[in-house]
Amino acid sequence: MSAQHWLRHLSTDVSPRVTMGLAIMPVGLLFVFWLGGELWLTILAVIAPSALLLLRLLTPNGDAAARDATTGLLLRQGFDAVMQDVFSQTRSGDLKSACFLVEIDEAEELLARHGQAAIDQITQAAADRLIGAMRSADAIARLGDLRFAICMAPMRHFDLEAGLQIAGRLQSIVEEPIYVDGLTVYVSCSVGFCLRSRAPKGPWGRWCDAARLAMAEARQNGPSAIRAYTQDMQTRHDVETTLRSDVAHALDRGEFQAWFQPQIDTDTGRVSGFEALARWPHPVRGPIPPDEFLPVIDAQGLMPRLTATILRQSLQALVNWDHAGVCVPTVSVNVSQQDLDDPNLSDMIAWELDRFDLSPNRLCVEILETVVAQAPGDITVRNLQKLNELGCAIDLDDYGTGHASIAAIRRFPISRIKIDRSFVMKSDQDADQQRLIAALLTMAERLDLSTLAEGVETTGEHALLAQLGCGFVQGFGIARPMPFEDTCRWIEQHNAKIAQPPQIKRHTG
Repeated sequence: MSAQHWLRHLSTDVSPRVTMGLAIMPVGLLFVFWLGGELWLTILAVIAPSALLLLRLLTPNGDAAARDATTGLLLRQGFDAVMQDVFSQTRSGDLKSACFLVEIDEAEELLARHGQAAIDQITQAAADRLIGAMRSADAIARLGDLRFAICMAPMRHFDLEAGLQIAGRLQSIVEEPIYVDGLTVYVSCSVGFCLRSRAPKGPWGRWCDAARLAMAEARQNGPSAIRAYTQDMQTRHDVETTLRSDVAHALDRGEFQAWFQPQIDTDTGRVSGFEALARWPHPVRGPIPPDEFLPVIDAQGLMPRLTATILRQSLQALVNWDHAGVCVPTVSVNVSQQDLDDPNLSDMIAWELDRFDLSPNRLCVEILETVVAQAPGDITVRNLQKLNELGCAIDLDDYGTGHASIAAIRRFPISRIKIDRSFVMKSDQDADQQRLIAALLTMAERLDLSTLAEGVETTGEHALLAQLGCGFVQGFGIARPMPFEDTCRWIEQHNAKIAQPPQIKRHTG
């Protein structure tokens, strides 16, 4: 333990009674010497320290909290006691405070790269810097490897701007180079904090929970991020908590539905297929957007169940279109990384196609570009190869956002790339966008790949893409995703519209 730690430890680990005894001891010694001379002075000099030590051991005291052996900082129990006390002192609102959480990012990678001894040195260095940055009255705790908490002692004035400044200062000092066994280690850290004035109503523990929410959001947006607690964070957390408890039951009850968005051939104008998209019409909350429920399903490892549900509904839709005499050549189904990590994925898809008596070329499997860009594992590669051998088409979704190299694309049996909507948006008005799309289309042509542009929202974008040679398009400008019940009527209306010859107005001069 460093000298600085020892002094801090000593100053906060002495009970008030012992402190008072030490303060009046010189007066007592002078008084005894005046009464009894050197003999009594000697006796008291031996007895008094022993008595004070015994009093120290027998006196229960919240300040004498257990401390971390490495850093000398408070441990969680002592920190919680401080938080409770500060929470009570600031209840009226006249005094201000804040709780900060500081966590060094990528702790597991640092441990794997440098070992536990180095982690201890990094923790020690970070603790020293945090102590030096804060006031002596502020409580600092170690909550684990590379994780710290700070509760500021009550003060008269403290607002969000001051909190952000302190968070930035804490981040800066922790991120300064750390020297470990002759090596210079660079770290980043995330900071989440909650002002006492913004803490949710309720017991003191909710203040801690609010700071943890801020830290969780900082880590999601990190590395090296700072977040202050807001009510929106609490609302999102409550929604996610509710969804986490609902999604598994919703899958059991069959609440998730496949909705279908048409894909159009730019040469003929006819429907070339539909993309199946998951929708959740919650029986109580109403429709829940995919960007809310998909991350929750993914986090719980339930994506394979959702994919199987959407796949079955999509294949049933193909059968129903065939029976209705409607021409829908293919349906596209998205598969996640969790699906591709399942060794049984290709066998499951083959079994479902056989069950519905459908040719494999009626199904298109969509994978994200990031799957190809991030050096997929052997199981993913095997699944894609088996699906290609089966006869399924494979689309590379969101192309242009995952930084997949041409070499990576050629390693896999990709049949079509889907140009991301970020390239398509306002392309009819932006010459740079047009040149970029033209380059993507030229590359795809050289690689013998089909192309589909996503996110087409205007007639101008549609016309431009057709002119540049993009084979297929889809987007809100053509049709929004719709339940199966609406698809046949939409196809009928669309076919009638493209069958009408263009009206040429006669000029009457």
